[in-house]
Amino acid sequence: MTTAFVELAVDGRTLRIEHKWLRAERRERPLMVFLHEGLGSVSMWRDFPARLCDALDLRGLVWSRPGYGRSTPRAPGEAWAPDFMHRQAHQVLPALLRALQVDVLADPPWLFGHSDGGSIALLYAARFPGALAGAVVLAPHILVEDVSVASIAKAREAYRTTDLRERLRKHHDDPDSAFHGWNDAWLDPAFRAWSIEAELATVTCPLLAVQGLDDEYGTLEQVRGIARRVPQTQLLELPACGHSPHRDQPEAVIRATGALLAGTAPPPA
Repeated sequence: MTTAFVELAVDGRTLRIEHKWLRAERRERPLMVFLHEGLGSVSMWRDFPARLCDALDLRGLVWSRPGYGRSTPRAPGEAWAPDFMHRQAHQVLPALLRALQVDVLADPPWLFGHSDGGSIALLYAARFPGALAGAVVLAPHILVEDVSVASIAKAREAYRTTDLRERLRKHHDDPDSAFHGWNDAWLDPAFRAWSIEAELATVTCPLLAVQGLDDEYGTLEQVRGIARRVPQTQLLELPACGHSPHRDQPEAVIRATGALLAGTAPPPA
């Protein structure tokens, strides 16, 4: 997937952000902005964004957050604080949209977020309710569960003892930046108190929350907790599906996303 780069000024730093437009010529169609998981990047999405945009006749914007893919890696010794997802939602994503001349008021985009990216989408929706058309969140986190911490600790051991680092090198210029930015933040004892449950009260946009029944990083309380606080939430709970519904059940995710965009989703859960 050929990518381009744009520079952002955030918190006194200049960040070089890898991104890829899909179907950019379809300017009259809605824009879907993809937000990747804690180890993700532009290339880690594989062909799913293109499949979704082709199926639903959308434009797409796929990008690698700072620290990931070909974007600016973490600075030496930089450790992400427990509010790192808030910073992505409140500072980095708005700066990216401005730099790419996305007019969020005249033509608000949709957000499609996976895992940490789903949490970032929710935080953006809560802070900027007039600046997006709606959101799809796959395996999002709204609080820290024991199962999440246990699985993330297993990932740390795998990074130390298996070929995981080399496999990540295919998708990240600096795999240590990508892995430890995410892993160290989540395993910081201070992160156990992290929660965005209260902030969900200000989410007003259409919302689809998807969770696999076999998700090793979170329970159904993550999406059901969203539905209790955001009454317009549509829930999709998928059997035979782990932490990546767009890989395990892509057609079901595309159908549900299309229904949300068309306003034909089932009644709120």
